[in-house]
Amino acid sequence: MSQDEQFMRLALELGSRGGHKVLPNPRVGCVLVRDGKVIAEGWHDHIGGLHAEQMAIADAESRGVPTQGSTAFVTLEPCNHFGRTPPCTEALLWAGIERVVIGSMDPNPTVRGNGADSLEGNGVKVITGVLESECNHQMRPFMHWCQNRRPFVTLKAALDSNGFTDREIDLDPIRFSSEESLRLVHELRAESMAILVGVNTVIRDNPSLTVRGIDMGPREQPLRVIVDPNCKVKGDYKVLSDEEAETLLIHISEPDLDDDSELVERIVLSDSEGEIPISRILDMLGDRGIQTLLVEGGSDTWNRFIESGFVDMAHICRSQIELEGARFPFDENTLHECGLTKTRTFDSGGDLITHWEK
Repeated sequence: MSQDEQFMRLALELGSRGGHKVLPNPRVGCVLVRDGKVIAEGWHDHIGGLHAEQMAIADAESRGVPTQGSTAFVTLEPCNHFGRTPPCTEALLWAGIERVVIGSMDPNPTVRGNGADSLEGNGVKVITGVLESECNHQMRPFMHWCQNRRPFVTLKAALDSNGFTDREIDLDPIRFSSEESLRLVHELRAESMAILVGVNTVIRDNPSLTVRGIDMGPREQPLRVIVDPNCKVKGDYKVLSDEEAETLLIHISEPDLDDDSELVERIVLSDSEGEIPISRILDMLGDRGIQTLLVEGGSDTWNRFIESGFVDMAHICRSQIELEGARFPFDENTLHECGLTKTRTFDSGGDLITHWEK
């Protein structure tokens, strides 16, 4: 491993610290190096906060460490535009950085090569593509959205000991996953900008579909998306009445309702055959800037996403408990149809968790 790769790997480790708090921005890390030694570190910590390069420069400045003539290793091409913060290119130039090593070029049209070009135009030596695949992997949802204008889709399914899920809609819901597994679900929600379920899940379980027990920082709760073709969700369901998060309901015809709260939106999104195609849902969410979508159920909704081929990752939790009244089997092997491969298996409070990725 070259020295550039060693320092970029450290930048990757720093970038992971931002976690879900940076959404919709990607996780980015940066280290400043002089004479083969790290003199400052930074990462994008939360949305609206300093970018990684800015934090690294501030880190050096706070300790009285000069940055003139140093090298910046950054996992993503520095921005060259004004957004929530000033351009990182200006910060690097102000700090006297003479060499910038970049992991991934930013595919966002507002940046795309502008940062590197601006630095080079001001006499800074720029190296690109160092640990590019690792950097791209850390920023998968952001990269996916920039390139496809559709959200990165994660499917979450909870199965009983026999591989069944979902009881009949007239039976009371039963929680059969462990507390540890439920914590993982909230972590998945925190990593998502939207959470989608079908109408039967809302009617049967009356879920909140919010992140609980996890610090979201300055971020808002994920958007709740309900696929409700025939406008069955109305009244006092939590997704309509709790005002904990915004809710978007998708119908096949205009609903005759005028008593929803300001946090509830209803749209019509159907094709000529009166169906709601998964592709149109994803296009619509992508246009709204949704980069990460968690599909929580139920079984019909999972199968529609799998059949469409639009699943990028899956989190399957199999309990040791047999669910009484379960009528809907879920075959994990169908995930192969989406091009997914099982990458990890582990225990979670007695439940068996499997992760699938493309």
